[in-house]
This record gives sequence, structure tokens and C-alpha cells, in this order.
Amino acid sequence: MKFIYLIVFFSLLSISCDEEKKASLIWQKSIPRIGSQSSPLASDLNSDDILDIVIGAGENEYQKSAQGVLAIDGLTGDIIWQAPCKDQIFGSPTFNDINSDNIKDVIIGGRSSQLYALNGINGDRIWQYNPEEYSTHPVLKYANKNFYNSVLVPDSNGDGIKDILISNGGNHEVFQHVRKGREVGVLLVLDAKSGAVIASDTMPDGNETYMTPIYVEQEDGSKMIVFGTGGETFSGNLYMTRLEDLLNNDLSKSKIIASEKSHGFIAPPAFVDVTNDNIFDIIAISHAGTMSAIDGENLKNIWQFKIPDTESSNGLAIGNFTNDDIPDIFTFVSKGKWPWNTGSYQFMLNGLTGELEYIDSTACPRLSSPVVYDLNNDEIDEVVFSLDSFDCQGFTSRPPENILSQLIAINFKDKKIIPIDQNDKVKNIFTTPLLADIDSDGYLDIIHANYPHSENLGILLFDGMNIKRTRMPIKMSKPIKWGAYIGSNGDGVYR
Repeated sequence: MKFIYLIVFFSLLSISCDEEKKASLIWQKSIPRIGSQSSPLASDLNSDDILDIVIGAGENEYQKSAQGVLAIDGLTGDIIWQAPCKDQIFGSPTFNDINSDNIKDVIIGGRSSQLYALNGINGDRIWQYNPEEYSTHPVLKYANKNFYNSVLVPDSNGDGIKDILISNGGNHEVFQHVRKGREVGVLLVLDAKSGAVIASDTMPDGNETYMTPIYVEQEDGSKMIVFGTGGETFSGNLYMTRLEDLLNNDLSKSKIIASEKSHGFIAPPAFVDVTNDNIFDIIAISHAGTMSAIDGENLKNIWQFKIPDTESSNGLAIGNFTNDDIPDIFTFVSKGKWPWNTGSYQFMLNGLTGELEYIDSTACPRLSSPVVYDLNNDEIDEVVFSLDSFDCQGFTSRPPENILSQLIAINFKDKKIIPIDQNDKVKNIFTTPLLADIDSDGYLDIIHANYPHSENLGILLFDGMNIKRTRMPIKMSKPIKWGAYIGSNGDGVYR
């Protein structure tokens, strides 16, 4: 780590800090062979009152590994436990105490129909989803592809434990623009305690799905789910449905709230109130790069924004980036056509109006997402994210010779890009940083990862990973609302 970047960062932001508190690398864990398309979340797994890190991992696609899920000690960086996988675990964890031992267990999934519930203490498998059990089921026979991130929904079977909402779909063996092999996606509710399927239905339009569904209970008690269909080269829709309809195995009443031609909806949307009426609205971006704000009360479009000739598979970041009281939106879009994207835009929209407030074009396309906190205590949030700089032209067909990987922040008030960390010959295409107070000392920690790169290694391939905990000299003045992939709770809801 080049600590000169940390020094520049704090001087530019003019952060007031305790003289005894210095930005410091608390630990770095380097693990050979494996990599990660997952993003970390944290929970205390070993009862030491310090948050521990859980992240999905694995070797390259279609390869099994003894290290499919990692639990890392937040104090030391040592591995607490690891769980095997038969293919990459790209999902982020959902924490839920399903065995009633007062330690949260881990629900996590990924490629090749993998979905596991793991004991939070030791990583032992509590249950796993087995698609062969449902091979003749009229709906679940299609739930044999990838599992995306799960979210918790209210207990529906009376066991006192929240259930799991999750989607299954996608087929990486099918080439772009080829329709054959693209089976319909499935939305499921599972019993968290046993893994049994409580309810399921296929996508209403018969399309595939790659999207993590999100769930919220509105002020009037209505239980709403947003999910999406379509892919990088096939049309899709964004839907709103009621939890009770899914529990009745029926998505036919789902309402289309956005559509896109020749592209679908891949990036998870967010629930956030941008109309100041105490009702959660929906912010979503299609793979064609069209961002929409949809009123949560009447499901009408509030505003829409698009940068021409761009695409997006990235999650959104929600925060207070302007001077009003309405949350705003920041994200990335990639230039050009997948899988030959040639660059990236980073932009921020006013949540109230949808107007463009900030835009830049830095580095290459990525699938990681931004996180948010007010780093300098000026009531205006900053975004923190990873970016990689290399020759983007044709990078999917030939490995870049070198990559400069950075962790940066954007100060919207001063319109400055501020470097935090920088490393040569490493990359981070997928992993979103985590902002948290790991040891409850009132100071901000950043958990971030990068992956060694050589000119003989394809940009999407792995040969090791480095994960770090950096303590920042930032006295936290308020809770972290959007400190992880799709929010601090991993559920896409900005509260």
C-alpha cells in the first residue's frame, strides 16, 4: 500500500481527527489461487464483539475449490473457516440466525445452482439447495442455473425465522444474441431453517433473469417485491409484485414498471423515498443504461435519465450528495457494447429532479459498485469505489499488460477525485468495498480487495486475492446507510 495516497486524501478532505488516530493498514490477508466476484458483509461470528468478514470466492469458472466461502476474523485477518464449492460463489452473504444459537448464519449462492446455509460459527453446511429434487416440478425444474443475492422476508410458515427471497436464472454457456438455452428465470421463497421451497413462480414474460430481487414493507403495510428480466442482449422488464401473490405461487398479477428493448434489467434496483411522502420509491437502471425513478405509490415514472451508447450491470449508490433533503443517486455505466465495452462514466443524479449533477470518465468498465459515507462531516456524502486503469480496447480478447488499481473517493462539494489506495499489477473488476466500524471504536474501517494480475492472465481470471482492513482517522458522526453492495444490509433499501 502506498500511504502517500492516504495522506493526500485526508489533507484534501480537511478531516478533523484525533492526533492519536492515524490512517493505518490493520491487516492484509493474501490467499493464493482463488479470487472473488462477491462483495463482503460483516457480522460477529466468534463472539469477540468485533465484526468478522464473509465473502464468496472460488477458483475460475466451472472449477471446484475448498475455499468457496471465506469467514475472516475482523481483528486479525485470519481465516475463521472456509467452505467448499463446486463453482464460483459470486453472491454476497445474507446473515440470519437460523439455528437459534445467537450467532448469525450465512446464506450465500452462486453459479451452478449453488445455494448454501452455513453455520456462522464453523462454516458447517446446514442445508443446500438440490435442483435434482425438483427436476419434474413444473416451475422448479427451471431453477437449475445461478442463484443471486438473497434478501429476508417475513416468516410465512410460523417457525419464527424470516424466510429467504431469491432468484435463479442465467446460463453462461449461451453466447450473446443466441436465444436457445435461455430458460425462463424463477423467483423463490425458501424456508431459511430447512431450505425447503415455500413458493415459486417463473418470470411473467417467460424471460431469463440475472437480477437480485429486493423487498420492502411500505408504511401502509403492503409488502412489495421488485424483480427484473432480460439480459445483456435480450429485452426485459422490471416488475413490481406483492409478496402475498408470490406466496400463492402466482406472479401473473405483477405490474411492469419499466421496459427495455434489446437489453434487460440486471443491476439490482433500490428502494428510496425521493418524493418525500414517506413511501419508498424505486430507482432502477436497465442494462441499456436507462435510469428510472418510479413512484412507489402509483408506480408512475417520476423522471428518467440516459447517457447514449452506454450499458450498465452495476449497483447503485444512494446518499445525500446535494444540498437538499432528498437522497441522490450515483453509479457507473460502460461505454460501448458488451462484451467489448471500452470505457466508463461515473455520474451523480439529483434524486428529486433526475438532473445530472456530476459526471466524469475515468478508467475502464467494472462490475463492482460504489459505497457511501460523509467522510469529512460536512453533511454532504462522498462515494468510495474501486477502479482499474488499463488499455480497455479489446480487453476481453487479450489480457492487459499492466493494470493500475485504485480505491478512490469523490467529494461532490468540491468536485474532487481523491485517491485512497493504489497498487500496480492488481485488479478489482467485481468486489465492492465495505464501510463499517469493525471494532466499534467509533472510527471508520474500509474492507477492500484486489487480485494479482499478470499479462498472461485474462482480465476476468483469478490467481489469488488480497483483502485488507484499513482504519480511517474519521470519527463517525452518524450511521452508515449505504456501506456495502446494494446497501449496508445488502437488501437494496435506503432507510
